[in-house]
Parts: sequence; structure tokens; C-alpha cells
Amino acid sequence: MTSATTATAPEEPTTFSADLRTISVVSVAHGGSHFAQLMLPPLFPFIAAAFALSNTQLGLLVSIFFVVSGVGQAFAGFLVDRHGADRVLFAGLALLVVAALGLAVSPGYASLLLFAGVAGLGNCVFHPVDFSILNARVQSQRLGHAYAAHGISGALGWAAAPVFMVGIAALGSWRTALFAVAAAMAALLALVVWQRGSLVVARRAGAPGDGGGAGAGAGASATAGGEPTAARPAESEFHFLRLPAVWTCFVFFLIFAAALGGVQSFAPAAATKVHGITAEQAAWCLSAYMVCSAFGSLLGGQLITDPRRTAWVAGGGFGLAALVALVIGVGHWPPGWVPALCGLMGFVSGIAGPSRDLLVKQATPPGATGRVYGVVYSGLDAGLVIAAPIFGLLMDAGHYRAVWIGVALLFAVLIVTVVNVRRSSRTALQAGAA
Repeated sequence: MTSATTATAPEEPTTFSADLRTISVVSVAHGGSHFAQLMLPPLFPFIAAAFALSNTQLGLLVSIFFVVSGVGQAFAGFLVDRHGADRVLFAGLALLVVAALGLAVSPGYASLLLFAGVAGLGNCVFHPVDFSILNARVQSQRLGHAYAAHGISGALGWAAAPVFMVGIAALGSWRTALFAVAAAMAALLALVVWQRGSLVVARRAGAPGDGGGAGAGAGASATAGGEPTAARPAESEFHFLRLPAVWTCFVFFLIFAAALGGVQSFAPAAATKVHGITAEQAAWCLSAYMVCSAFGSLLGGQLITDPRRTAWVAGGGFGLAALVALVIGVGHWPPGWVPALCGLMGFVSGIAGPSRDLLVKQATPPGATGRVYGVVYSGLDAGLVIAAPIFGLLMDAGHYRAVWIGVALLFAVLIVTVVNVRRSSRTALQAGAA
């Protein structure tokens, strides 16, 4: 059996320090990916002035990024299972370096579109990579903390990008800011290569293996001992697509991303019309949401030391987020209260984050970790692509309160979806054991 292993599994015992090192490296990489997602939007005023672009043309850059990322994420999961999460992570970071450099030297709109797509391709690897590594290397009793750290790093990456990009662009130029992003991604690539020993997981020769690498998953080919799964590699590799749990999780993340897209794109602007807040206060709404979401994730990780609580914690967090969004949408609030309420909404939705990620793990059959996470998390990109035009139409029609009510409805629907994910996960695990 040992002769079939093509990548060396980590030989060090799974101690707290080993878990901490893996969680730290993966979380820093995840924060970098979220940082890179916002390398362009904060620079839109500068880029629009440089190339005389309309808002529609600028929005297309974001759409290209998320369409490529969403499609690529599904395929990235297969690469993770087949070639190893560490290698795919290196490739993703290298693509982000190339994308930032290409955007920095772009002579026109066509090249901006091209390298926005390259950036999306680099971004697509992180969720299948991250969760394959965490699920394989981190002790189960610390997975809640791992997911919390992962979520916090993403929120902090989003929060840091606008300040970083606009600050450098104001001191130099928008091209200088993008060169700085390229340098930051190159430094991050060097870090993860240096810490590669904290990322490697075992895999089987010639076929995708489980993210944990410990057992012969449903997708494993025959080993030296002649195991019987070799006769149907195609069925093994794509069998997970027939599991209802996979598509339930996909829909769950699509709805979650649509709600998040509403908050990130137009909800603060809608609050300026509904509650009379200033543009500066509107900016604080998003910052408060993201920062408080990070703190909520920290608490959420503590609440799911018992995996049986995942559905209750996730459903409760999203239910409270729906209630806060509805209160903002239908109420009349002094301007100073709106950022505080946005922070509260971010906190309670952040509590649900680690439970959300653990629910996907519970719904993942053995042997398909990277592939399942790739397909499921492509729903995030799909939701972000869909949300912007829908909420934009509501804004153009003057239905400003409807933007917040729409966010509330999406959070409320997530409660039902959490229950469906939990129910279908049992079927997925039974299928994986069969």
C-alpha cells in the first residue's frame, strides 16, 4: 500500500503547534486571495479617468473576474484531488502575481479585461485548496477554530484592500498600487513555498485521493494490491455530482453570496437614500460589517466544538442577520445608528460562518474533498455575479428599501437551506461509505 503513495504525508504528529502552523499559513493565503479580489474596484475612479470608461465597462471587469473564478473553481477541485493542494495553491498565487502585473501595465480596456480574467483564474483555487488542507491536517476538535481563522482572514483581506489600494494610488498612481499588489502576492507565494511542509497531504497514484489522504476514497485507482475500484475511474471521479448534498450546498452558497453581494454593492448606497447617511457613513457601513463579521467568526468557531450544533448555529446566525437587515430596511434610524446596525448584522452572520463550512465537510463523501469544495464554493462566485445586476435594478428603480428587504429575504432563505444541507449530508456520507 505504501508504494502507491506519490506525495509524502506529513510525518510529524498532529500536535497543537502543527495544527496552528497549518491554520496560520492557510489563513494568510486565504486573506491574500480576498485582498486580491478587491485589487480593482477601489481603483475604478482612477482607471475610469485614465481610459474614459463608463460604470458599465468597469462593472464588466468584476463580472469577468467572478465568472472565470466560478467556472474555474469547479475544475480546480479536480486538480487539487489529482495533483495536490499545495501545488495548486502555488499556481493560483503565481497567476495573481501575473494578473496584477498585467493590470498595472495595461495599455487599454481590452488588456484590463484579459488580466481581470487571469486574476479570476488565480482566485478560483483557494476554497478547494484551503478546505482540503484544513480537513486533512487539522484535528477534528480544532476544525471549528480553523474555519473561524479562515473566515476572519478573508474578512480582514477585504477590509484591508480598499485602504491599501486607494492609499498607494493617492500617493503615487493606480499603476503603482497594482505593482504593490503584485509584490504582496509574490511575497505570499514565497511564504507558502517556504512553509510547504505544513500544507502537503497524501494522495494516491494516478487518481484523485481524498483531501485527507488517509483512505482509499471513492475516486482511488487500483493500488499495488489490486483494489477493485480501478475498473471504473470515470464513475468514481464524477460520482459525487449525483449526490443531492453537493447541489444543496451549491445553492446554499449561491444564496449566501447573493446576500453578501447586496451588502457589498448597493445596500450602503441605499441607506444614504433611506436614512440620509453621508457617503463617509456609507463606507463605514461596509467596513463595520466586514470587521464585525471577523469577530463573529471567532465566536462561531467556539460554538461548534460539538459538530451536532452546526445547523443550529448557522441557522440562528443567518436568522438574526435577516432580522437586522429587515429592521434597517423598514425602520427609520438616525444616521449614526446605521453603521452600528450593519456591524451587528456582520457579527451575527459571521457567527454562522464556521458552521457553514463544517456543514459542507459533513456533506462531503470520502475521496472527493477537493472536487466537492470546488463545485460547492463556485456558488459563491455565481451568487456575486447574479446579485449586482438585480440589486442595481432595484436602485435604478428607486426601490431603496427593497434592497435591504431583499438582503433580509436572502438571509432568511439560508435558514431553510441549512436544514436541507444538514439532512442531505447524511445521504452523502452513506453513499461515500457504500
